[in-house]
Amino acid sequence: MFGSVHLYFVIGYLLLLVVVGLILAKREVKTSDDFVVAGRKLPLFVLIGTLLATWIGSGTITGAANFIYTRGPLAGILYFIGAPLGIVILYFIANKVRDLAKYTIPQILETKYGSLARTISSICIILAYVGIISYQFKGGGYVLNLTTGMELETGVLVSAVVIILLAVTGGMVTIAYSDFISALLIVTAMGIGLPFVLSNVGGWSSLFDALPKEKTTWSGGLSGMQLLGYILPLIFLLLGDQNMFQRFGSAKDAATARKSNIGFLLGELVIMFLTITFASAAILLFPEIKADTAILQVAMGGVPVVVGGFILAAAVAFMVTTGDSFLLSAATNVTYDLWLRYVKPDASEEEKLKYTRIFIVVLGILAYVIGQYFPSILAMQMYSYTMYGAAITPAFLGALLWKRASKFAGLASILVGGGMTLIWEIVLHKPMGWNAILISAPLSILALVVFSYLVPNKSNSKEKVKEIV
Repeated sequence: MFGSVHLYFVIGYLLLLVVVGLILAKREVKTSDDFVVAGRKLPLFVLIGTLLATWIGSGTITGAANFIYTRGPLAGILYFIGAPLGIVILYFIANKVRDLAKYTIPQILETKYGSLARTISSICIILAYVGIISYQFKGGGYVLNLTTGMELETGVLVSAVVIILLAVTGGMVTIAYSDFISALLIVTAMGIGLPFVLSNVGGWSSLFDALPKEKTTWSGGLSGMQLLGYILPLIFLLLGDQNMFQRFGSAKDAATARKSNIGFLLGELVIMFLTITFASAAILLFPEIKADTAILQVAMGGVPVVVGGFILAAAVAFMVTTGDSFLLSAATNVTYDLWLRYVKPDASEEEKLKYTRIFIVVLGILAYVIGQYFPSILAMQMYSYTMYGAAITPAFLGALLWKRASKFAGLASILVGGGMTLIWEIVLHKPMGWNAILISAPLSILALVVFSYLVPNKSNSKEKVKEIV
């Protein structure tokens, strides 16, 4: 009974997003610039909403919920701590990225490290983003499974089709405005539901006292290195996330891009608190569930049905628009960093728009296939964040902030970070239970620093790298 009522909220809200997306696409999307960066004219509050929704998505609603449900609220605080720290750092570089007016991170890397770095970094980003897209599909599948009894595999397929369809229609314009509405909805709905959740578990103090002992520690039963392996991927991804910087590039001006970080930070802190509370309550209210579904279960059985319906609707919308965002971003890499450079450099605006949409569909299918090989959303999340954070972020920050970073060093950093992630995760199967970020990120940073001194840029080189700092 309740499941079917919740489903009406989910379907109704998704239909609303489709209608809004089609209207905006018809009215606003005329060129590839409109499709990829919303014509560079997003206002402040829309920018805040899309930053927040892009960062939350299935990674928070299901992946972070899994960690909190399994390890407890104190460990959950540490798990989340990288995001606020990263947002503070972003405040100081957001306007610089906006002023560069590039479509992709590899375009920025090319100005510092050369064309080969652009190609290799594009491949690393695509590998990471396909993983992130795949767990948005699975998150949507969980909701359909819970609300309809539909087989999870079928729900994932339906979710994938919806996400791909919406991504193909309106691009950044559709995504940004849908994100803004969804961010407002989920914060409001979870805020209204919070007193009901706390009442069901006897308040925060009673909740904490009733938790199993191993879930009341800061480590959550993990070693210090294992815990660090969950903390670092979030901050490394956020500091170099192409999705974030494409949104800064979509702002109407550099000042708006920088100010949006303040709202982003406040919104992230609110979502952190609500996520930790809901997932912790699920430990007591639903002790025998799949950890990925902790918040979804509370929305269905721990708050009034109308409030739960809105939470589920907004959660699914986050998964959809986050999936859209990463599909658009990865397809932009394929179009601008690979196809335009190696296949058709003289492509028209219409062709750029057409092929970006084609690549969205191709990458969506690839993400669906890859998602079948990961046991949980948390596992996919850690792989994807690490691939991006280790391969891209050190070289990217070096390009923005360190004049000495050399062409050879940037390329080495990208290769070492991405290569070591694949070796640690796929070939060695995570020795000692450590996530790859503990090995690949330090080695990537070390390669950047050491080779910048050992192999500096030659001042008389014909291909002298243009400084962007």
